[in-house]
Amino acid sequence: MHETRRLIEAASALSGQLRSAGVPHAFHGTVLNAVLSSATHCDEIYCIVEGGNAHPFRRVRQACVDNEDFTATPSPWSNRLHVTYHRFIPPIEIEILPAGEEGPRRLDGNTTMTISGVPFLTISEFIRAKLKAWSLRRLDRDAEDAVYALSRYWDRVDINRIPEQDMSELVRQFPTAAPAWKELKKKYGMR
Repeated sequence: MHETRRLIEAASALSGQLRSAGVPHAFHGTVLNAVLSSATHCDEIYCIVEGGNAHPFRRVRQACVDNEDFTATPSPWSNRLHVTYHRFIPPIEIEILPAGEEGPRRLDGNTTMTISGVPFLTISEFIRAKLKAWSLRRLDRDAEDAVYALSRYWDRVDINRIPEQDMSELVRQFPTAAPAWKELKKKYGMR
């Protein structure tokens, strides 16, 4: 478990590198709920990166190549890239995900929001990403993140971005999400 402020500092530093290289990106994971709730600790941070003319992993490696604070390490067995920020002990590891895999394909003003100068997925896109992860992996942690965000910020969610079947399944298994889901559907005139 890491201090949230350290994760945000690492995210800010990586974001600066990616922004300088013109790479669209946004962060998500438990860190988003921690930032929104002012939690002091969290243990999960991802960075979603758009491709473009090159694979997203290549774009990240190129953006970090000349910075001694970062090391980019591929994980061939899982087709993932991990970027390690070395300014802290222990170092902070950020998993890089290609856009469209566990988040939106396009990272723009409709799918991202800025908090403390760092781009994050919007609440709607965060819930969508966590729902997708939960439907694939069935980890309670993913479901709990989605439930937390939905319960606290349902009035900021675009229901058109939420897969109804996945949300209905989540509500069946995690009934604490039911009141917020009901209110969100009511807001959009759905039953």
